[in-house]
Amino acid sequence: MEKTRTFQIGNQEVQPGEKWSGFVRIGGEFELPATILHGEKPGKTVLITAGIHAQEYVGIQASIELSQRLKIEKIKGTVVIIKLVNRQAFEQRSGSEGYEDGKNLNRVFPGKPEGTQMERLAYAVEKELLSRADYYIDLHSGDSYEQLTPYVYYAGKAKEEVVEQSRKMAEQADVPYMVGSQVAAGGCYNYAATLGIPSILIERGGMGAWRPEETHSTGRDVRNILCFLGVYQGKRDYRNYYPLEVEDVCYQFAAQTGLWYPQKAPGDVVRRGEVLGVVKNYAGEVREVCWAENDGVILFQTGSLQVKESGPMITYGKIAGNKDGRKERITTYWTKRSDSFKEQRQRELHSVLAKRWEEEILQRIPRDRKLKILDVGCGAGFFTILLAKQGHETTGIDLTPDMILHARELAEEEGVSCQFQVMDAEKPEYPDESFDVVISRNLTWTLPHAQDAYGEWYRVLKKGGILLNFDADYGASDCSDTSALPENHAHHTIGTEMMQECEEIKRQLPINSKIRPAWDVEVLGKTGIKNMELDLGISGRLYQEKDEFYNPDPLFLICGRKGAQEDK
Repeated sequence: MEKTRTFQIGNQEVQPGEKWSGFVRIGGEFELPATILHGEKPGKTVLITAGIHAQEYVGIQASIELSQRLKIEKIKGTVVIIKLVNRQAFEQRSGSEGYEDGKNLNRVFPGKPEGTQMERLAYAVEKELLSRADYYIDLHSGDSYEQLTPYVYYAGKAKEEVVEQSRKMAEQADVPYMVGSQVAAGGCYNYAATLGIPSILIERGGMGAWRPEETHSTGRDVRNILCFLGVYQGKRDYRNYYPLEVEDVCYQFAAQTGLWYPQKAPGDVVRRGEVLGVVKNYAGEVREVCWAENDGVILFQTGSLQVKESGPMITYGKIAGNKDGRKERITTYWTKRSDSFKEQRQRELHSVLAKRWEEEILQRIPRDRKLKILDVGCGAGFFTILLAKQGHETTGIDLTPDMILHARELAEEEGVSCQFQVMDAEKPEYPDESFDVVISRNLTWTLPHAQDAYGEWYRVLKKGGILLNFDADYGASDCSDTSALPENHAHHTIGTEMMQECEEIKRQLPINSKIRPAWDVEVLGKTGIKNMELDLGISGRLYQEKDEFYNPDPLFLICGRKGAQEDK
């Protein structure tokens, strides 16, 4: 629904370009603290709520901070922030159930106009808040007795397009896990999805407490989602996680009231048959043992000493197979660039830059014998071809089929024999100790799981083999800004849209939030790479001219050797 005029919600009207804060009256009786940002430009409406459970403080404080930090001039559409839905329960410190009726608000949607207090509130939320929303974000945390690992729910029981958009919203959250809810009614965000509103619920924090880093992280998640939806005109922040899908969630409840002693922590991976905790009586006698019914990761558990009969003890779910959409997006991006990439590498092979690259590499690898070399993320095959010309047995792998096609064409044009295969750089399908050298150029910053990739490269290296990684701290710069590049630079021919797509992909990769190359050196050291050389001056030796090949981001080189048997 496009918003071009005055925006009204409850008893409040807001003009285009206005940021309003105060109390919104809904249902004729509930006055809820709110901030409404109604942008000058028309667009979609995003509803953000917190405090549906009144003792889940992280979401409440995060919504307050968001209302202060979001800038009205960056809003395209409308953002409605309801900072505290179950206000009376919060102010009376009555827990996360209704103050008058003791009902859990997040179990009674869609509510009843003539029902109990929480049923009336749920009805008002649906009729006066959800009815105005195109997207919905609900902020929660663990209750006063709950410990949890950060994760996000997305609505999983709705029309296919609503579920898909809900999942994409969840993917923007900087949390380790996401869960597709299989409930269609009762909860606010679940019910909203049945109305056609893509919806998610973010969980972070717990035990009746909040910390600034938790509220800040939740606020960052919401801002990233708003940017993704195009409602907030800004760049998404970098992140540490890309949520893994968790399915077959198991909720285990206590058979009797007693003292609860968990033996695991939220975020721990558990195996079927493991003891997760025990319930004891006041004499210290074990009355119940909680066993893991399946493999999984613990999402949340009771953190208080007390559990009650039929009350929750622990919840965990199975980490699903790879449903990470980032690699598909990355492959699509490089497919679009593959033609121009081949042409650029074709010219680079016959430029002065090729000789400089050759000198940098040859001084760091053995020169007295023919080597087996793996070029990971080979693109159009520049390194593979360059080193094949030196007489080495070279293999290039890349995830993008069109890149491999062009690499083969380029190798044939250059009259050299190389092997090229479509293969994931994070999972090279070669036996242990297959190569004398593993080399890469401008690859690691594009990898969703760079630490795993380093471990695999180490695995396929022979003992005493050499690792050469040329990369830059691309996370510290905005690649969509081409203003400092020469007119004939390749990035000018790609187009603004493609460069912005590159920037968006980059911000979903955890490596680009790291301090590099310090992070790389630490990770490689743990794999067993020895005698590491870190060269920060390589850009000055390579890029002496500002031409089409010029790289404005300072390259670094990490060169190391796989420890021989006697080193262990």
